[in-house]
Amino acid sequence: MSGMSDPFSFNAGAVESSYVGNLGEAFRFYGAQDEDVLLISPDLGGGPVTGPFIQSFPDRFIDAGIAEGNAMSIAAGMACYGYKVFVLQMGAFGAIKCAEQIRTDIAFTKTPVRILSAWSGLAMGFFGTSHHAVEDIAITRAIPGLTVFAPADDNAATAMLKLTEQADGPVFIRLTDANINPVYEAPPKLELGRFGLVREGCDATIIGTGLGAQLAVGAADELAKEGLSIRVLDAYSLKPLDEEAIRAAAAETGAILTVEEHIVSGGLGTAVGEVLARNRSGIPFSILGLPDETLTVGMPDELYAHYGLTVANTAQRMRELLPSR
Repeated sequence: MSGMSDPFSFNAGAVESSYVGNLGEAFRFYGAQDEDVLLISPDLGGGPVTGPFIQSFPDRFIDAGIAEGNAMSIAAGMACYGYKVFVLQMGAFGAIKCAEQIRTDIAFTKTPVRILSAWSGLAMGFFGTSHHAVEDIAITRAIPGLTVFAPADDNAATAMLKLTEQADGPVFIRLTDANINPVYEAPPKLELGRFGLVREGCDATIIGTGLGAQLAVGAADELAKEGLSIRVLDAYSLKPLDEEAIRAAAAETGAILTVEEHIVSGGLGTAVGEVLARNRSGIPFSILGLPDETLTVGMPDELYAHYGLTVANTAQRMRELLPSR
């Protein structure tokens, strides 16, 4: 393939978390199985997510330069020629900056582009408020024809590469950079439009997505020491949403807490709340997420603690939802 820029002259790869290294090798293996797999990124080069693929298949990598919107439009064009195109984007400049290209060039035309949105949530907040990516679930959920996934950890992200093949059209994958409490010991079996049942329980349910699923598992384990049986659902499929699992959780456990590294407006909590409202489920319900305000700047771990995205606070919010238990 001609016209490729030097794939190894990257910058942002230097700050990629080593946590996603397994995903990088899985993506290289995925590309080895199909010569039509193509990777495009805007000046993000060879970090742990992309490096193994680029080193193995440099002629199947396009560096679009610092032009995120162009990367999306190029991806749409290449997909129309039969390539299985993946676009790696920095979360802060993916859905937020490229909403028009994702909607018009990709989703409206049902072009099967897979968007890997790395450094989502608070992962890049040390660069400034502009680098928070905390509105992207709300944006992508609102785009017709776009499937939205959010893996809980590295193993879930690895399994998600194959899951994209179940989607009829484009897919947005919101990768978490957090490694507080990994959910899966190996790549799990995932299904389009379903949640993962991580813990069974009967007293209440915690539904988490991305980092939220990690916190949900940790909180459920803490609450089990107090005699509480907490169901944990991994909301890896945000669109389509597993409404059946939400209805069952409401009917069988009687209370739901959602957890997400996203503002509380328009994200997982909003989606679950909509299902509960449509089904007239008058159960105790609460959303743990980021406030709908301009967020402060800091390292991710500091920001998690500042905004209460911790195992301890997740467990406390669950206790508050069940004051009589």
